[in-house]
Amino acid sequence: MATNPATRDDRIEIRTTKEEKRLLTTAAACERLDLTSFIMRTALPVARDVVDRAERISLSERDSTRILKLLENPTKALLAAAGPGSDRRDRLARGADRPASRSQGFRLWLSGAEPLPRAVRPPEP
Repeated sequence: MATNPATRDDRIEIRTTKEEKRLLTTAAACERLDLTSFIMRTALPVARDVVDRAERISLSERDSTRILKLLENPTKALLAAAGPGSDRRDRLARGADRPASRSQGFRLWLSGAEPLPRAVRPPEP
């Protein structure tokens, strides 16, 4: 993915050893790229992967089922996570926020439209 260097306005400075700089410069020359283009072409896809992994939650079938059940029938912990006296908590207690189906609710949650309350988040691996 080539980006027009003229549109790049921000600057990043990095410190390297002479050997690291020589290696990067040689690799860029082998690809017939300037050093900036070589580093950006190499680093950006890795950065995107890291951010994608950090923002995505992978659940087992068991955990997915548990979350769907909690969304369908909120527990005291889920209501507490909504906050005392909050409109969201009151709507949860009445079932007013429940989606038409479990799969619709899960899709809302996966899309980011509905954040999963901290009380029902799976533990970090």
